[in-house]
Amino acid sequence: MTGPPGSLEDLLALEQIRRLPLEYSVAIERRDVDHMARLFSPNARFGSHGTGEAGLRALMGASMATSVMAIILVANHLVDLDGPDHARGQVWARCYAQAEPEGFTEQVITYGDDYERVDGRWLFLRRRHRLWFGATVEPSPLDQPPANWPARQVGVGDLPLDDPVFRAWWERRRPEQA
Repeated sequence: MTGPPGSLEDLLALEQIRRLPLEYSVAIERRDVDHMARLFSPNARFGSHGTGEAGLRALMGASMATSVMAIILVANHLVDLDGPDHARGQVWARCYAQAEPEGFTEQVITYGDDYERVDGRWLFLRRRHRLWFGATVEPSPLDQPPANWPARQVGVGDLPLDDPVFRAWWERRRPEQA
């Protein structure tokens, strides 16, 4: 089916599918591979990393190992239902990330997604990360003193400082701020 949904079941399917990229972004932010694993079909393939949950864990475990902070802002999401158990879509996103080796990067991404319903639940079958651009930002906007909002709006906010991985990285870079 392409075009607008035709039934209440279609609307419920679209809602479940549209939630997947939001949950994906939460899993990335939290570096939570368990959460990520619950979003993918057991039939999902992850290239040389393998299939299913084991393949996802191999891919994302390696990918998230150097992540200090990552935020994905989900923008446009277009979904086409291809039948009762299959759909495809595109998700546009903006990513802000701080990693140990790369530094601070900004990306604009389009994900090409395939979805399938497994045991009544819509899941990612495939996610193709298509990069519009990635840019290194120097200096990192995270390499500054705390903002201490609302007294000061410029600086590192309280959300990243609540994360123990980020805080340890930040304190190593800014010992005078610890």
